[in-house]
Amino acid sequence: MKWIFEDAATGGMFSISLEETRFGGRGFLERGKETINTLVYNMKGPQEAMIDNIRYTLPAQSILPLVANQHFRFERPENLVAWQFNREFYCIADHDTEVGCAGFLIYGIEHPLFIPLSDEDRKCVSILEMQCLEEMAIRDKMQGEMLRSVLKRLIIKVTRLAKAKMKNYGPATEDKLDIVRKFSLLLEVNFRMQHEVRFYAEALNRSPKTLTNVFSLYRYPCPSKLIQRRVILEAKRYLYYTDKSAKEVAAELGFASAAHFSRYFKLGTGGNFSEFRERETSVFAVAGVSRGLAIVPDEYAVFAG
Repeated sequence: MKWIFEDAATGGMFSISLEETRFGGRGFLERGKETINTLVYNMKGPQEAMIDNIRYTLPAQSILPLVANQHFRFERPENLVAWQFNREFYCIADHDTEVGCAGFLIYGIEHPLFIPLSDEDRKCVSILEMQCLEEMAIRDKMQGEMLRSVLKRLIIKVTRLAKAKMKNYGPATEDKLDIVRKFSLLLEVNFRMQHEVRFYAEALNRSPKTLTNVFSLYRYPCPSKLIQRRVILEAKRYLYYTDKSAKEVAAELGFASAAHFSRYFKLGTGGNFSEFRERETSVFAVAGVSRGLAIVPDEYAVFAG
């Protein structure tokens, strides 16, 4: 089932899905329509998850954050609880001082971020789940604020668990982690037009070398690699879910020419954009479906092959 709260005045939306067999996200295909972030709790055993056409194993008793532009489907969605909200209901960037998740839990570097839950953690999450369901049944002027409060508690709880999972995390490194978080958020906002580390370093009042040293502390890839990875991820989304040409994608991603984009794409993937598309088209043709549509239909709830 799915319970939805909507605020007609602000356009805010918050929902909780429980054992919903059709649960999934169309991500890139919904571009320009909605900006929904998701927290998924896998209540039972491990299952496969398809995120942006990549297959992962979602561990048992874990939480997975997903962002607005990701396309996702699960092998057994009936075993999930999912909280979803748009920026009009709760903007993580505007409220970052409250929850500290922007650029870490949401729009973070580590993806996918599977967060394991202990027995005590599961009890806490279950209580928050019940509070959401209780508030969904109460229709009054305070409903939106009460649901926002529960969501904020959930985000803080999951963020703390994710930080505790980091091997090198500690109070002494909080300021350095903030640099990583702010870089990640800047990257999400600017990656289409800004492909150089210098832009991000200047925005953070740091040198490129300092950024690299901070990322090395957490054993993350260097900033230039993260920029390249984000640009190529978006290029692949165009490849999987649209029919845009290399020239059109190059323009969307801020490249002066299709040739420049093709070199950039090949450097990051080992093949040019056209070759990559032909290979993916062949894979889908063998499966007997149109390219990019194998996991799109709402009725598609299990994995082929």
